[in-house]
Amino acid sequence: MQFDDGVTRIRAGDVTANDVAVTLADELTDRELLGVLDGDERFLAGLRQFGRHGYNHAPIVAGQVERLGIPGIRFTDGPRGIVMGRSTSFPVAIARGATWDPDLEREIGRAIGAEGRAQGANLFGGVCVNLLRHPAWGRSQETYGEDPVHLGTMGAALTEGVRSHLMACVKHYALNSMENSRFQVDVTVDDDVLHEVYLPHFRRVIEAGADAVMSGYNSVNGTWCGDHPLLLTGILRDEWGFDGFVMSDFIFGHRDPVGSVAAGLDLEMPFRQQRAVALPGALDRGTLRRSDALRAARRLIAAQLRWATSVAEEPPSIDVVASAPHRALARRAATQSMVLLKNDRFGDRPILPIDPDHLRQLAVIGPLADRRNQGDEGSSRVRPPHTVTILDGLRAAFESSGVSVDADPGDDLARAATLARTSDVAVVVVGYTPADEGEALLSMDRATMALLPSPAGSRLVSRAGSRLLSLRTRFRPSSGGDRERLTLHPHDEALVAVVAAANPRTVVVVVAGGAVLMEAWRHDVPAIVMAWYPGMEGGHALADVLTGAVEPGGRLPVAVPTDPAHLPHFDHDARSIRYDRWWGQRRLDRDRRSAAFPIGFGLGYTTFEFDELTVTDVDIESLTARATVVVRNTGERPGGAVVQMYASGDAGPQRPTRQLLGFGRVTLDPGAHAVVDVDLSLRPLTRRDGASTGWSIVEAAYQLEASRWSGDPDAAVTPLVLQR
Repeated sequence: MQFDDGVTRIRAGDVTANDVAVTLADELTDRELLGVLDGDERFLAGLRQFGRHGYNHAPIVAGQVERLGIPGIRFTDGPRGIVMGRSTSFPVAIARGATWDPDLEREIGRAIGAEGRAQGANLFGGVCVNLLRHPAWGRSQETYGEDPVHLGTMGAALTEGVRSHLMACVKHYALNSMENSRFQVDVTVDDDVLHEVYLPHFRRVIEAGADAVMSGYNSVNGTWCGDHPLLLTGILRDEWGFDGFVMSDFIFGHRDPVGSVAAGLDLEMPFRQQRAVALPGALDRGTLRRSDALRAARRLIAAQLRWATSVAEEPPSIDVVASAPHRALARRAATQSMVLLKNDRFGDRPILPIDPDHLRQLAVIGPLADRRNQGDEGSSRVRPPHTVTILDGLRAAFESSGVSVDADPGDDLARAATLARTSDVAVVVVGYTPADEGEALLSMDRATMALLPSPAGSRLVSRAGSRLLSLRTRFRPSSGGDRERLTLHPHDEALVAVVAAANPRTVVVVVAGGAVLMEAWRHDVPAIVMAWYPGMEGGHALADVLTGAVEPGGRLPVAVPTDPAHLPHFDHDARSIRYDRWWGQRRLDRDRRSAAFPIGFGLGYTTFEFDELTVTDVDIESLTARATVVVRNTGERPGGAVVQMYASGDAGPQRPTRQLLGFGRVTLDPGAHAVVDVDLSLRPLTRRDGASTGWSIVEAAYQLEASRWSGDPDAAVTPLVLQR
């Protein structure tokens, strides 16, 4: 049978994808069978391609079998957009997490999927839902935030959107939230904490239809994620019922090429590397069971068949890539992601929005104002055809109204202060770049380097290489990886101080991939906007927000503390670390410490009230419920509200005092009201029963809070009764 024949029969309803996968896998020769289980390109040839054209310039192919017409996995990375070609660069994932808008994320997923398929891919590897445990994590920009329900909801939405065109892969499974030591660190976690805290968001994305799972680099409780039978088979398949395939993270994604097949790792990516060397002899000797190899091949082929029969036969036109509608979507996403953290009054009105008709001169100051700063330049880098810098966007918005827009890089504090003093409004743009945070490419130890094919993986070369990289890391200037600071750079803080002292109408715009501690200056400036890494249309989007053309729609997907001591332990070079159930907002709540800005926080240009909260359809079996609340726009202009539903109550010392159960968005005109329904997940209120797969409700006198942010004093409140 040929692959296309199988597709035709599946479409006709004669057979299932699994039936055809069994038939095709059984026709594979031993060489073809083992070739399905890793990338198609030889290691050195693949690296040369990356070096010549850039990472993932074309689909990375694995398991193509021309004799049978099997197309193979054709991978493209993310999550900012399609890494291939000159694709649309959307705001980074944490910015999109700040939208709290699954419908928008689903729309972005459809656009990403269309651009990927138009460029020849069939798998998108950019659904990242790792829990952001600490803001020092270098790749915090690639995930949605710190809350499991929020992570799962947003990841599920992206998955559903992408799957209109591509298979979707969720990553990095599991407990992967340290960058510098990602190849070496062992994360120790108790079974109940693992299931209650660090896995529910992965499960939610699996339930949304994810076709693939990418394992993490790290080890969990002493076993590498790529070789982990409990994670890859016991939980993922036996407990959750996942029927897709598991692939390794790239190059260093597993340590046991033979044992990983039995453990449930189906595909080694991206090249012919460890398995190409080890599996042929293991199959001959019987240490690799052919049944295990066949099982993996069937999963991979079945996923391709399901994809081929679920999407349109013809891919979208290449013209869809970075098209005008997709750029408009990127701009809309950026405006909805920007979080207004502070907006004091100047005279009889708030600093923001700024009316260009009442302005003569605008100062734009700071090292990042005119930088095309898209965020990390590692595997998530997208190369759009153009980027609108913040300065570009502000000039386009203000100069058309006759406003003089004067820029200064801020390297000379006295000069910056003079410009600010002579301007009507000063906008200071500060924050981070890929030099400060992102993927760590230089953190390999000797054991990791030994995974490379010879000669790079030889004992002598791996020892020397790891020492060289260690020295480079120790004495290098910043070059990505985990953050070395949680505050702004000292010069940036000094710049903010002198500009704010010179001009009482100062707006600070922070560009970053996660929480930034602002205690040295936040009380001294009247307006603060968290812009994240806002994507290719970010400059226009910020101008839309600052002028009031669009409401600042973002709400924080993380808590911003006042002191690093209020955060969990984080060791950049850890070989082992224990993860517990306390981080972010729930750790602050446990320790009775106030956040600078709590999770969910964000201001707008209008005001809202929530009342008449009710709870219906409580189902203990499915662990679902529904809440209804009346939302009123009590301000003078249109705006959007994010309704956040938190369960609070004293459920014991090992349970958070407040947990998110669901959320929803609504946009209203001045004086208007709407009845908003929010679907709730009751999973956060359950307990894992020992080492079994059972769950039970944690009993407590809960109340449900319809809030603007966690701990909102004006939340609408009603009892939440959980009974069978």
